[in-house]
Amino acid sequence: MKKFLIFFIWFLSLILISLYVHENPEFIEKIKEKFKDDRIIVFEPEEGNIERSLGNSFILEFSEAISFSGRTSFIIHDEKFLNFDKNNLIIYFQNGNFLKNLKIKKIDLPKNFTRIRNGGIKTVFIYKDKQFALLSSLYKGCFYASIVLIDIKKEIFKTKCLPTKKIDYNGLGSSHIHHGEKIILSIGTPEQASSAIRKLAQDKISFFGKIIEIDKKELDKVIEGSKNEIAPTIYTMGHRNPQGITKIEDSFFSVEHGPKGGDELNKIIKDKNYGWPKVSYGTQYVYDEGGESYEINHETNLFEEPLFALVPSVGISAVNVCPSRLINYYKKPCLIALSLYGNKLRAGRSIIIYLLNEKLDKVHSVEQIHLRDYLKLRHFVTNKKNELYEDKEGNIYISADKKGIYKLSFVHFRN
Repeated sequence: MKKFLIFFIWFLSLILISLYVHENPEFIEKIKEKFKDDRIIVFEPEEGNIERSLGNSFILEFSEAISFSGRTSFIIHDEKFLNFDKNNLIIYFQNGNFLKNLKIKKIDLPKNFTRIRNGGIKTVFIYKDKQFALLSSLYKGCFYASIVLIDIKKEIFKTKCLPTKKIDYNGLGSSHIHHGEKIILSIGTPEQASSAIRKLAQDKISFFGKIIEIDKKELDKVIEGSKNEIAPTIYTMGHRNPQGITKIEDSFFSVEHGPKGGDELNKIIKDKNYGWPKVSYGTQYVYDEGGESYEINHETNLFEEPLFALVPSVGISAVNVCPSRLINYYKKPCLIALSLYGNKLRAGRSIIIYLLNEKLDKVHSVEQIHLRDYLKLRHFVTNKKNELYEDKEGNIYISADKKGIYKLSFVHFRN
């Protein structure tokens, strides 16, 4: 009888645990996360190994400047120092670590921070030398996004809970720019084949699938301790996964992942709706043959058309203003973007150069320069305001996932 009772309790426990895990799959993921090795290994590569890719009007030389095993979320080099110096780098990694003075440290983040479902630090913005981060968060089964003042480990903004657990936090984005007394920040729709999450991009009270505006006066109050939270406003809506954002004077530009195809370059205009998931130049993801198209015509559906859509997609990841060498050569407004995976039809792992008209409302040309298949390009090295860093020779620097920082040199321009 005693053995039967022990067996019955054991069997009942297994059933209860199975039911709990089925209803709360993040429980197992939390356990896995605790045992995951999140160390980032950093080492300095040997100098002199320069590789080359051919552009239409120049040669692009690239070489490894520093190696590491993580994925970046924001990279700063002090703009006052025109000699690139690894010791002047501050690198924030998605897993919650950062590098400073070539030493890795763990960021002290709120307990709700999660790396489950590809979560992590999605971007970091600096204001008055204080560090703020957009994070993926989890509390009592509620998956959401939050903005945290890292310096005091304080959550100052949070979205509502996502409506389903079919989540992929890769879709959260994001990037930011400073513009006067505002910070413009992108937040994507972190879906994993979830129409419920996808629809949030058109929900006027949800912050997912939006580009938002943060008032620096509110940040001042948080920093001085007179306010606990900020109240961002929605700047634009209808975005899927806006990965990068930059500006030319008073004009804002963003790049975002489309679905199966349809990566976009958008000119960001206040109060405009960019259509996701109602319209897209991509097609729906399916896991067998085929796949339905979305409505393509943005304009007739009262949405803002992209300046340019890449079909097939390249996994576009970051955008910034072109370095001075390209601007001086082309003598046109110029944007430069990076890409991740790509596919058989259109290679990713590339530099993409957009040349615009003077009104900044049309793309005149697009050039894609493939680097190497092992380089998934993530971020530009910038100053604290996410403006492109150039060294004294006009070189720029980018990160590649789990590889490191690479120096890019634009040389041998055609006459």
